Amino acid sequence: MHGTSRVPPPRRGPTLTSHRLPHLPGQVALPEQKSAAPSPARLDRFNSAPAEEVTRALLTCCRSPRWVRRLADHRPYPDLGALLAAADEASYDLTPADLAEALAGESLTPLPDGAYSAAHTALSAAHAAYESRFGHVFVICLDEFTPGEALDQVLVGIRSRLANDPEEERVVTADELRRLARGRLVRLVRRFASEPRHADVPGARNSPNVPD
Repeated sequence: MHGTSRVPPPRRGPTLTSHRLPHLPGQVALPEQKSAAPSPARLDRFNSAPAEEVTRALLTCCRSPRWVRRLADHRPYPDLGALLAAADEASYDLTPADLAEALAGESLTPLPDGAYSAAHTALSAAHAAYESRFGHVFVICLDEFTPGEALDQVLVGIRSRLANDPEEERVVTADELRRLARGRLVRLVRRFASEPRHADVPGARNSPNVPD
């Protein structure tokens, strides 16, 4: 061969393999991170807020009390990257019981405004089939998709993941929760940085399963 050509690495799909992986921040699509990285000052409010306030706020990112405690107890964080790395590590360490607790606090992904009635029927049937097979709500991170693509991605995701066995789906679900928590955490830090010191807990009004 005369020289070599560069072949771009294959794009990883929406889920990870079943073994424990190191931190892969580049694998998670977070629209907020396309701009320059936030300065360490953005974490000042998050790092200094009362533990009770931070705990309530973190529960909007992941409903596992163990995950929340780990992130709250390890403050202060020097920058957003360190916080996200800690969040990933806490997610990887969730036990099956922790995962079940986190899933119990998740809600169904809502349809976009204006979705037609047949879409509601199809999505309801798909969710019912999934919950019947695996015993918990279907979760998927949609941060990399536009609102108009959400319905198709949810339907495709449910139908493809119905073919998984329970252990395979547990691994996939755990990683989707990890990705959801990362996206929510980025948005939470931004709200902490932008809202007044005595404002209500950031994110409390948002559905825990829907990226802002």
